[in-house]
Amino acid sequence: MPSCDGVEWSYTGTEGPGEWEFLCTDYTTCGGERQSPVNISNAVADNTLGNLVPAYQETGLSLLNNGHTLQFNVDAGSTLDIDGQTYNLLQFHTHTHSEHTLNNQDFPMEFHFVHKNDATGDLAVIGVWVSTGTTNPFISTFVDNLPMEEGETLSTGDRFTPNVLFPDNLSYYSYEGSLTTPPCSEIVHWRVLKNSIQLSADQIASFEALEHTNARPVQDLNGREVLVFEE
Repeated sequence: MPSCDGVEWSYTGTEGPGEWEFLCTDYTTCGGERQSPVNISNAVADNTLGNLVPAYQETGLSLLNNGHTLQFNVDAGSTLDIDGQTYNLLQFHTHTHSEHTLNNQDFPMEFHFVHKNDATGDLAVIGVWVSTGTTNPFISTFVDNLPMEEGETLSTGDRFTPNVLFPDNLSYYSYEGSLTTPPCSEIVHWRVLKNSIQLSADQIASFEALEHTNARPVQDLNGREVLVFEE
């Protein structure tokens, strides 16, 4: 099996999700036992998990088209505490349609907020489902100027706090999983929010026009348990 230098992966065809584990040596984990995303159903209540309390700071808007997703890069300083461990917010990005499903139903879009624990190397990712509904005021400030070409970045003078894209209620589903893109490393503590946010159909269509379908199919739980915490 070749090394991963210069190896391309995709969401379709011979480089698509079903082939990721065979593309190169570093991607073999994509065939592992603790992969993401998953279908969420029959979650087990566990109110010992604790509230999500993101300590997010105001950041500038820097939106990168990386060829696979639209990625919002953020200024340093925003953190999330889980089980007494501090995770630093690195970036958040979009998937159309959603990667995680609820009772085998997907949503038109999903945001992933990616945090890293510098001490352990583990990641904590908050997933936020998007439903079709009212126009989102924050998205309206830039949706007509999305970076169209791979490698292009949109930067504006606007500043915002990332949790502007969170619902008011932060009840969540929790499970142990992986990155949803190669190398599919199984180092992710997932928190998928129960409540969705709304974007208008036109706003969702603007993201979908660039990303098409950039969602990995759901993976087997392989005995893992999905927990649910009610705020």
